[in-house]
Order: sequence, then structure tokens, then C-alpha cells
Amino acid sequence: MKTISVTIPCWAEEKSVRQMYERLTKVFREQLPRYNYEIIFVDDCSPDNTQGEIRKLCEEDKHVKGVFNARNFGFSRNVFASLLYGSGDATFMLFGDLQDPPELLPEMVKRWESGCKVVIGQRTKGNESKIMYAMRSLYYKLIKLLGGTDQIQHFNGFGLYDKMFIDVLRQLDDPAPYLKGIVSELAIGQSIVPYEQAASLRGKSGSNFLKNYDLAMLGITSYTKILMRIATFLGAGLGILSFLFALFILASKLLNWYSYPYGTATIIIGVFFIGAVQLFFMGILGEYVLSINTRSMRRPLVVVGERLNFDEDRSKNE
Repeated sequence: MKTISVTIPCWAEEKSVRQMYERLTKVFREQLPRYNYEIIFVDDCSPDNTQGEIRKLCEEDKHVKGVFNARNFGFSRNVFASLLYGSGDATFMLFGDLQDPPELLPEMVKRWESGCKVVIGQRTKGNESKIMYAMRSLYYKLIKLLGGTDQIQHFNGFGLYDKMFIDVLRQLDDPAPYLKGIVSELAIGQSIVPYEQAASLRGKSGSNFLKNYDLAMLGITSYTKILMRIATFLGAGLGILSFLFALFILASKLLNWYSYPYGTATIIIGVFFIGAVQLFFMGILGEYVLSINTRSMRRPLVVVGERLNFDEDRSKNE
């Protein structure tokens, strides 16, 4: 009998932990009775009673396991680490706020059994403003243009992953992984299941502008090179134009020595323009350096403070 691991990254999900468990167990009981399962809640140091709710479930059902991070390590690191806890033949990942429907699991299992190693969910409609949805779409187009590779649009990690693919993820020694890019690049023969995203039971999103910016820059610095090359080409082009403009000014001054006006406005505009270009690309360069620095330190993805209902925990208690 095959086993399906369900991993659930959590942050401030005390309102949805119990409902998530009930909906998942109902799916396995009614639609997937031929499969063993484990449900692993991975809490990223929530500020509410999420860990307390997970503890209750772990006491009631040994199919439920808990992983509590020692501190908050952020969305992308916790999500990637959560995938690696799955020990089954396939790992199903969804998020604790129940925006992604557990009821899609049977369809994903069907496609997985037909030979697809990775079956992912793609949002066709999200519970967010049209402006935010449009900005996300623009970001995917931008990273495709800059990186030259297709990224899976409106994909957050929700999906079913074969054990072979999870083993590939375990081989990646990357303390700052960008899951969207990794799946796009390494998941061969993937299948996509469209769905409409529900409202978060948390009541508000755990993301903000800075978190979204951080995730976006992680994708750009991990999978694009063209920005740095644009800086090189633009710098060379501006240098050539500046040299030609200097020759033009010199010739004009020689031909009209007393009547040629000084271009104060032109100089000021030129200085501000070149300064803005320099500052922009210094910022981009800084993002790349920050990404390199983060990866070179080889820090662990997360530090686990406590694990519940895992084999090693039971063996210690026997």
C-alpha cells in the first residue's frame, strides 16, 4: 500500500488547523482509502495558538505529526523545508490557511498514478485585488523576459510531488531556495491542475510589500543574468554618447568661441540621469551580492525546536 505524505507550512493558522485536518482525513477516508497517509504540520513560530492546536491533533491521531521551528525563518525557507519532511511515495503540500483546497488531492493522485512526477495547482482566480493579481502576472512576464526561461504563473508550491523529485530537492545545497524556479527548471513532465483560490481563514494575508519584494528579488537574482549585462551595455553606450557629445561641444565652442552659451541645464539633467542609472544598477548589484552572500554562508534552511509523533520521538519514549 502506497503512502502519501501531506506537509502543511503554517503561520498563525489556529483557526484552520482543525478544519484542515478534518477535510484531509475525509478525503482519505472517502476517496483515497487504498493509501496510507501522514499529515505533517510545520509551524514557523506562529504568534498565536497554532502550536497548541497541532499538539491536540498529535495526541488524538498518530497519523498527525508536528514540526515547530525554533524561530520564524520566513515563507520561502519554511515551505521548502516542509517539502523535505515527507517520507511517503508522494508528498502533497498545501498551506495552512486553506486557500488551496485539499479536495483536489484525488485528481492529483490520479495524474500522479498515470505517470506524472509533479502535479501542481495553478490559480486561475485568487482572493486578492485585481491590481495585485496584475502585478503578479507582470512579474512572471518580467522574469521570463530577463531570464529566458518559463516560470509557472500563479503557482505557490501547492501540489503533489513524487518521492523521486523530493530526493532531488534534498540534494540541493541551497540555503535560499526559490521553489517556483526549481520546480519550473527541474520538474520534467509536470501536470497542472487549475483552481480558484479561496479566502484565507486567517482573515488577512501574512504577506506584505517587503515580503513580496524579497521573494521577487530572490527569483530575479536566482534565475536572471541579463540585468547585470544591461548595466554593462548601458554603461558602455552612455560612455560612447558622452564622448561624442564632448567632441560636439568642443567643436561648437571652437567655431563660436564668444557666442556659444554654456549648457547649464543640459549638464544638470545629464548628471542627474547618469546618477540615477548608476544608483539603480548599484541597487541591482547589491541584490545579487546579497544573494551570493546568503548562499555562501551555508546556513541551514531552518532550525527545528521540536518534533511530534516522528519515529525517533516514539523510540525515545519506549
